[in-house]
Amino acid sequence: MVKHHGIHFLEKKQEKIKVFDNNKNDVKSILGPPSSSSFFDNELWIYIERKTTASELKTLGRKKILVNNVLLLEFDSRGLLVKKNFYDKENMKKIKITEGNTKVLSKKKSFIDSVITSLRHKINDPLGQRKAK
Repeated sequence: MVKHHGIHFLEKKQEKIKVFDNNKNDVKSILGPPSSSSFFDNELWIYIERKTTASELKTLGRKKILVNNVLLLEFDSRGLLVKKNFYDKENMKKIKITEGNTKVLSKKKSFIDSVITSLRHKINDPLGQRKAK
């Protein structure tokens, strides 16, 4: 039994899309809405196709990946396609994943941190007299 997720025949459909020739409306008519999208300097649309099958009984039914395709489309502010990258199962094996950590961008205190800080102030000044000075 083969389970299919995402856009069917993504590899063949993506060949119809040309950089600096197609816009968002053309892409939507060929591929439909994106699986995911994001906004950085330009708008990025992500299309995914994945086919898996249950493997043999001796491997206890673990899933085997048949097709794993990802298409990345980048549009400029006018909606024109400026960059297209297609990755299949073999290309993804070559992608290096960084081992660095992302720092927290927000300096806001979490709920727990604010509760602990409040408790600390109440323990150090139970009658609230330090504020009155």
